[in-house]
Amino acid sequence: MRTRIKLCGMTRPQDVRLAVELGVDYIGFIYGGGPRQLTLEQGAALRALVPAEVAAVVLVRDAPRAQVEAIIDAVAPDVLQFHGGEDDVFCASFGLPFLKAVAMTGVTEARQARAALQAWPSAAGFVLDSHAPGQGGGTGKSFDWTLWPGDVGTPCLLAGGLNADNVAEAVRRVRPWGVDVSSGIESAPGIKDAEAMRRFVAQVRGASAAA
Repeated sequence: MRTRIKLCGMTRPQDVRLAVELGVDYIGFIYGGGPRQLTLEQGAALRALVPAEVAAVVLVRDAPRAQVEAIIDAVAPDVLQFHGGEDDVFCASFGLPFLKAVAMTGVTEARQARAALQAWPSAAGFVLDSHAPGQGGGTGKSFDWTLWPGDVGTPCLLAGGLNADNVAEAVRRVRPWGVDVSSGIESAPGIKDAEAMRRFVAQVRGASAAA
């Protein structure tokens, strides 16, 4: 089993270059608000540093169609990630593969998570995050991993509160298709820590190889 790695919330060229050097699968750029929000110009410049073998992901949250289209035109992402209340039809209408974030905090039963996943049949994958319904991600907190829905037939990335100290345990316990991290590899919001990035990737790969 190979656990895919997504490093999200990039704001600096040196962090994107290191992520590429580390061979991660996805690099995420945020347009959903918060301290990691990019301008179109910043996103375009950072995206230009991402080679074809790494997927550039743009994260949006309840953005109007015109705004999403402007971001696509400027940044040319490979994948969109929707973090709000967008329905399946809206998410699929841009003609790009998309990930849908699913709020896991407050979910009391695994079957509720399964029902949420089924609401976006066009999704290429899901990001199961620790935010509560109606809120954004990036909380830096984890959710109850026993709520992980198991094999739902679509790739699922584990997010929320991951860092180099706990991601190996997460991979062993949950066996996710992928992991997604932002604040857990930072020294400050939007400022990635190079050593934390290296340790996180190494821990994922070590746990994945042993699984």
